[in-house]
Amino acid sequence: MDNSQNLSYQAGQAKGQAQEKGNQMMDRAANAAQSAKESLQEAGQQMQAKAQGAADAVKNATGLNK
Repeated sequence: MDNSQNLSYQAGQAKGQAQEKGNQMMDRAANAAQSAKESLQEAGQQMQAKAQGAADAVKNATGLNK
């Protein structure tokens, strides 16, 4: 293998490694985004349940729940 072929091979290896690293970073970012989405959905559900509980408490206290 002459020097230019060796350099070309090394460049191809570096490109492949960079692409793989980029793919790994994108996967990590996607996983982080999914985790954040799930956390926000759970927080929203908890807030909705608390609001419903508060509304029911008000209805019970004022006699509107009968």
